[in-house]
Amino acid sequence: MDPQLLSYYEAIERASADMLTAARAGRWDEVVKLEGACVLLISQLKHAAQEPDAPAASAATPKTAQQQQAARIKSRIMQRILVNDAEIRHLAEPWLQELDATLAGRHQTLH
Repeated sequence: MDPQLLSYYEAIERASADMLTAARAGRWDEVVKLEGACVLLISQLKHAAQEPDAPAASAATPKTAQQQQAARIKSRIMQRILVNDAEIRHLAEPWLQELDATLAGRHQTLH
């Protein structure tokens, strides 16, 4: 895996960890801001992965030890991102319910 691509995964993981820290502290505005940063990083990763200079993974070509190590690192990063995301979603549930209730109350008072 291209080191530049791996650096994008690492940056997404850092943003994900920062989102989790903010969610645990109840700083939801910061969570939303960091989520925007993640979306941008993911977009940049997709673009970088599609560039002609990006090495193409071929199933027919055996992976080198370095490529295998990079694949393991990427897998661990992705697992941590998914764990962070799951916890953020769990922490957000009460906040989202409260927001829904607030918005429903406003909607009722408008009529």
